[in-house]
Amino acid sequence: MQLIPPMTMMDFFRKSEGNWFIQRTVHHFDLVSDESGESNLVIRVIEPNDPQIEQVCNSQNVNPVKAKGGASFLWQANLDNDEPNPDYAAILIDIPDDETGLFGKLIRNEGYVEKIPVICRYWFGKDGILTINTEYGNSQGQERCWFITDDFRVRVCTVRMMNGVQLMTYCSERRCITPDVLEEMVQKNSARI
Repeated sequence: MQLIPPMTMMDFFRKSEGNWFIQRTVHHFDLVSDESGESNLVIRVIEPNDPQIEQVCNSQNVNPVKAKGGASFLWQANLDNDEPNPDYAAILIDIPDDETGLFGKLIRNEGYVEKIPVICRYWFGKDGILTINTEYGNSQGQERCWFITDDFRVRVCTVRMMNGVQLMTYCSERRCITPDVLEEMVQKNSARI
């Protein structure tokens, strides 16, 4: 079965919803310590009527009526049994430019690189690759993400400072099976016996 890539941000968020295991390789071009490793990412879709939409839009002086929805992102260390730390979380709100949804703005309550509210630009290529550009005070970030299968995706990021590229990151992300889905699979398998 051929993969049909999401071509709007809300389709991308819906296809991404769930728990992901991330293997990350980070290449720094200065003397900062290695941040490569493994982590988990929890993505939840936020519907347009959720109060978080209005809150994030209002903080950026954006009309919340333009929002098509959004998603929350929570990062945590791999195999961490504690609740995700809210310091490692972000909310992204989708404000498409037009009805096609191929281009638009992401309103973020907090940036990846600099922990400040930020507005990003995004677009989908004909090949289904999502590109997100973010302008911070002293740097620029670009993230590209695409699905290889429904349960495996790739993310590549760069951060550019005034003096050039500072770091590049490659992430392979695999969807995790939740305990509920695993239990359902066990029950179906047991019923076959």
